[in-house]
Amino acid sequence: MWVPRVLLLAAVFSIPAFGHSQVFVVGEKTATDDLPTDFTPTDLALPSERLSERGRRGLVRDLNAEQGFAHRALPLGKGLTLMANGPLQQTTAEYKKMIYTKGESVAPGDRVVITALEIKGDRLIIDLNGGPYAKHRFLSHIQFNDNNVAQNQQQATGSRVTLAFEGGIPEITAPEVKALLSPVIDFGVKSSVQAYADTLPSPVKKAIAQHDVLVGMDHRMVLAALGAPESKVREHSGDDPSQARYEEWIYGEVPKTIKFVRFTGDRVTQVKIAAMGKPIEIHDKDEMSGFQPPDATHEVVMADAQPGEERAHIHQAPPTLRKEGEAAPANAQGKVQFPDEKPQPIPATPRGDSGEMGSAPMGSSAPTPMGSAPMGPTQVGPGSAAPTPVGRGGTASEPQLLGQVTP
Repeated sequence: MWVPRVLLLAAVFSIPAFGHSQVFVVGEKTATDDLPTDFTPTDLALPSERLSERGRRGLVRDLNAEQGFAHRALPLGKGLTLMANGPLQQTTAEYKKMIYTKGESVAPGDRVVITALEIKGDRLIIDLNGGPYAKHRFLSHIQFNDNNVAQNQQQATGSRVTLAFEGGIPEITAPEVKALLSPVIDFGVKSSVQAYADTLPSPVKKAIAQHDVLVGMDHRMVLAALGAPESKVREHSGDDPSQARYEEWIYGEVPKTIKFVRFTGDRVTQVKIAAMGKPIEIHDKDEMSGFQPPDATHEVVMADAQPGEERAHIHQAPPTLRKEGEAAPANAQGKVQFPDEKPQPIPATPRGDSGEMGSAPMGSSAPTPMGSAPMGPTQVGPGSAAPTPVGRGGTASEPQLLGQVTP
């Protein structure tokens, strides 16, 4: 029996391999051949003043959670370093190698969100979509009954872009940072302030873009132009307390230029500009070119009527449960109808001398329940099965007896 086994094994190993598996190895050149690498530096005029503490707070407040779209692929981990108004520090070959070795965090056209901002030295470190590092939790090292208290975080999939400045970070705003990042990220999604400014006339829109305040603006326009003030003052127009009150918003600190914006109601009535070494500029004439912003009021209408439409159909009858065409009662006033007659009060139960309800003193007649005869002395005769109540007149009230009742 061993000979056929040997022949079978020889036949199996002598069969030629008709199927061959093919393995494709994609190299760096093939993987990054279609990767867009076009780059156009920005040309934005930057201020000469260094970034102040107020400017730092403004950048953190206005850039966190901002959304945009990637102009080019961003690598995982510590990504690109972009010089302000300059090129990328990484060459085209280095950029392609980062995408090939680290992987792609964001593809061109994908949405990105600024999740962290750090101001360090002469650069802004911006984390996108969670950043290059996963958040560490110390609870992941603690176990309870052989079970982790907190599950380990997944691997980080975010990226990081560093915006570097020569000679230090200037006094820039969030829109200017977005403009400097435009070769990498497009922040074309309009914010609420930008969307509101687009609805205004050209002179007002231009003033807001240049961070100027015009006499005649309202609170919302001033906030769009200069942001929240550093301090506010409320005073009377004169020494008389009965005079109208005004509110003054103060922007800036000495030795920088200080702006005093005075509101009367919801309109700017005066703007004072105090610059070092210059006389104070006072603007108190209307500068809105005849444009009057609408009052901050909201008109409430019923049903689906839109403001400005005819209001004849608005004042209709209130909703009702009556059928169509059913007439209302003559005395109906649209209110809840109450009974005309008031209910009679329930008489109080008399109390005896002992204080117990329903009992009467000896020798007096107690109240008798309605529908029942008054109870008299009970007489039991021979052959009776139960006591029989007898009325005060000496007659029994329909006794049910087994025997005979004696008179």
